[in-house]
Amino acid sequence: MDTNQSLPTTSVTIPEGESVITLGAGCFWCTEAVFQRLEGVKNVVSGYSGGFVENPSYRAVCSATTGHAEVIQVFYDPKVISLERLLEVFWSTHDPTTLNRQGADVGPQYRSAIFFHTEEQGEIAKNLKREMNEKKVFSQPIVTEITPFSNFYPAENQHQNYYNDNGYQPYCQFVIKPKVDKLEEYFSELLAKN
Repeated sequence: MDTNQSLPTTSVTIPEGESVITLGAGCFWCTEAVFQRLEGVKNVVSGYSGGFVENPSYRAVCSATTGHAEVIQVFYDPKVISLERLLEVFWSTHDPTTLNRQGADVGPQYRSAIFFHTEEQGEIAKNLKREMNEKKVFSQPIVTEITPFSNFYPAENQHQNYYNDNGYQPYCQFVIKPKVDKLEEYFSELLAKN
């Protein structure tokens, strides 16, 4: 997101022994469903990040006037799953080569983004992106925005745990389920045991 406006800031309470990363990969319903299934992920919260409006609503974010991306905040145990593995899942379960678009979802709110909470996270993300581009993992360059975390606003309740609560809905079946299936096929060793 390019803007000359200063971004509001919010804080994050991180439980002891956990780390947090904020990820945007298109529709947060899809990303949430994928990361909820990983061993070592303690909590996933859908919301909005990177914008210049405080406490935005879903409707405002979808108007593409707030600067926010649909994101998830992933709280995880780094002793169980590393940031590198989380980012591998992140880049493998969406198209990080399309700017402001994931499939039929178009607009800056659907951009591929990593909002890092520590300098170390930022370096890891930037190095992985560079390595993947050098190896031409994708046919086009990765356009994922990698920027310091500034703010996060949880999405409305109906957007939380969406796939688990609404898996029968057509959008879930045709858009989210294939991503979950891909996770289960390619990252079976990372799946939660429950």
